[in-house]
Amino acid sequence: MRASPKVLVIDDHEPTRDGLRALLEQAGYTVSTASDGSDGLRLFKDESPDLVLLDVKMPGISGVDVCAELKAHRDTCLTPVIMISAVGDRDNQLAALQAGADDFLNKPVDLEELHARVRSLLRIKRLTDDLESTELLFLSLGRIVEAAGSLHRGHCERLAQYAVALGHELNLEQSDLEALHRGAFLHDIGKIAIPDRVLLKKSRLTRAEHALMKQHPVIGDDLCRTLRSLELVCPIVRHHHERRDGRGYPDGLAGDQIPFLAQIVRVVDIFDALTTHRPYRRAMSRVKALQILQQEAQTGGSSESLVDRFVELHNSGRLVSLHLEPLAGHEADSTASSRELQQT
Repeated sequence: MRASPKVLVIDDHEPTRDGLRALLEQAGYTVSTASDGSDGLRLFKDESPDLVLLDVKMPGISGVDVCAELKAHRDTCLTPVIMISAVGDRDNQLAALQAGADDFLNKPVDLEELHARVRSLLRIKRLTDDLESTELLFLSLGRIVEAAGSLHRGHCERLAQYAVALGHELNLEQSDLEALHRGAFLHDIGKIAIPDRVLLKKSRLTRAEHALMKQHPVIGDDLCRTLRSLELVCPIVRHHHERRDGRGYPDGLAGDQIPFLAQIVRVVDIFDALTTHRPYRRAMSRVKALQILQQEAQTGGSSESLVDRFVELHNSGRLVSLHLEPLAGHEADSTASSRELQQT
């Protein structure tokens, strides 16, 4: 059973504020009120309401500024905001629209219109919350796949940091950066369908087992396609094992046929694989890993230009990381690296 929706009313006019509260509580909503923008933002942070009723004109922080603040942040931008303004107040209504307001009510507020608009926006909010919950479940599944192996703890978080850092270096748009972050968590989600006897095997995979393992990008793509919000993530999940020379999988794409974001994730995935402890070797140094990565690119694996930018990013010190540094005196040899790259 769902809890009663929470509504925050922000209005400096006490009769309007109290009247809206009474009407909404009578309709079964849980209502909080604030008399100015500053108090409203504080209450929003403390209570995380499902909807905000916001007066356009208020002393101090205006309603337009409050709306803009809420819509500027990922965690709050999907909360519906209904602005309340005087009839004919066209300039303020335009300003509120530009700030991201979802709807308007004119003063004096019509009771039926109030309930209709609140119900409509709360219904959309519930659908959005359900979609977000499903996406969070998918991201959690990414961590579950990681935990099943237990040898790559923190792999998803590191890949997200590496990929987004490289995306910033390449001046990618925010939507691409978000896709890289999600794609880092979900790139191997298809492994959830791979039997443990194959997924956790420490010795070399047989030809049949390797063929089965190579199905995980297709399985992951199929899973992610069930969510429209993961549309930009699907190409990462499906194609992060493709090679520039066409010898990758699952589709044998070559060169620029490979989606650009998938190429980024491939680069950082290999780097993390090389700089992480494995059962058959210790983690190698970052310098050695970057050399191997450059060699791999020169032989047709990754994009040489992307690898060069990643090396520049690392050498500049701007690469944010949670990476576990190798123990002193231990470094993998080239043979181990080549064997692992064939399976990465």
